[in-house]
Amino acid sequence: MGYFEKIYQSDLSHRARAVYMYLKDHADSDGKCWPGIRTIAAELRLSRSTVKRALNDLCGAGLISREFRWRENGSHSSNLYRLL
Repeated sequence: MGYFEKIYQSDLSHRARAVYMYLKDHADSDGKCWPGIRTIAAELRLSRSTVKRALNDLCGAGLISREFRWRENGSHSSNLYRLL
């Protein structure tokens, strides 16, 4: 099955699987990407809360790590996601 075999055989919801594949599709060669939750939600046609739950599930399953990022003025920027 290839790269996604672990995902296909997991107990993750289909929404979490879709978000993982989205992140994989947008990741650089180091497995890092930083799309906004609003962007992920719009492109996958999911609600923002569903994307947040999926990201939490993926972090809990040890498939991704999340690093919160901040702008110089202190406002929140998009998170950095790393595929593990």
